[in-house]
Amino acid sequence: MTLFEELKARGLVAQFTNEEEIKHMLDEEKITFYCGFDPTADSLTVGHFLVLTVMKRLQMAGHRPIALLGGGTTLVGDPTGKTDMRKMLTIEQIQNNANRFKEQMSRFIDFSDDKAIMVNNADWLLELKYLEFLREIGIYFSVNRMLTAECFKSRLEKGLTFIEFNYMLMQSYDFLMLHKKYGCRLEVGGDDQWSNILGGTDLIRRVTGDTGHGLTFTLLTTSEGKKMGKTEKGAVWLDPEKTPPYEFYQYWRNTRDDDVIRCMKMLTFVSLDEIAQYESLTGSELNVAKERLAYELTLMVHGEEEAKKAQEAARSLFSAQTDSENMPSTDFTFDGLESDTISVADLLVHCKLAPSRSEAKRNITQGGVEVNDVKVTDFGAKVSAADFKDGKLIIKKGKKTYHRVNLV
Repeated sequence: MTLFEELKARGLVAQFTNEEEIKHMLDEEKITFYCGFDPTADSLTVGHFLVLTVMKRLQMAGHRPIALLGGGTTLVGDPTGKTDMRKMLTIEQIQNNANRFKEQMSRFIDFSDDKAIMVNNADWLLELKYLEFLREIGIYFSVNRMLTAECFKSRLEKGLTFIEFNYMLMQSYDFLMLHKKYGCRLEVGGDDQWSNILGGTDLIRRVTGDTGHGLTFTLLTTSEGKKMGKTEKGAVWLDPEKTPPYEFYQYWRNTRDDDVIRCMKMLTFVSLDEIAQYESLTGSELNVAKERLAYELTLMVHGEEEAKKAQEAARSLFSAQTDSENMPSTDFTFDGLESDTISVADLLVHCKLAPSRSEAKRNITQGGVEVNDVKVTDFGAKVSAADFKDGKLIIKKGKKTYHRVNLV
């Protein structure tokens, strides 16, 4: 099976500019391609994960990736998929975020010996002179055509700022610059970037007469069409400080039955032949596939040691052996409190298992909280030092969230 055929067989390919030419480029040539990442936060998320694994696949096949950090475009903000304008970041914040992205991308992409390139579009965008840019680049973009793009249409009712309207021109200019400087011939990205990618291929054709191509990948969604990568706590991050390896593992271990095989095809490097053996499984049998999915992804993001620790902890939980050393934990002391007791609600908030007392109350009154295997239904329930067995207390929230509280 060729590379392009495998991408399609795994359900990764969404749209492309010319199937035959892209197939030839990927299967018969060694090309330079790029994908852009706007550092709007200090960590990559599961939303970036899919395209990073695809870039890794292409690099393993001999192609050279360019990871483009959007130090310039982040100053503007991509309106794609947003109902409101992004928060404006300072140059210092963006640079700090970009540095974090560099560290995390290196786990997926090999930048040694010019096998991949990492550049920042601030290098050319911050030097642009506005009138020259309008005259040399703006003349190639039709406002009427731009307004038909999905990235703009979804924002027109709520309001699209002029600064955001420039984003397509800037991303298109990135492709042109990378084509001129590095011979880049292909831009890849999530399917929500299709309009912006087309802008770049069209600009290359108009300015240089050359052909640039675009290839987008299926967005990571559930079988119900909802974006994956969100939990009650917010985004699932690739930074272990923001989403610990155990929580990352558990996120994938709890994948819905309808989604596990598709996620395994799209995100892991497990062979399609091996994945086919899981496709006939149903019900509780699918737990084997879920465990494999969780382990493979945690291995890629956090390494073998953390993946094994997370797997061991999860297995002990699913077998009802809830006191595991690898369980997420929080230290607690009664020092400073008015009494030697604390309410279960306050303990939930202290352990960040609930964002507020009102949310903790809802969890408790709905029967979703257990302390040391005993269900708590009274919002006023408290625990004391005597409830900590060997200095430990186990809280269970919902069906699958376990947390150890260490008395210090």
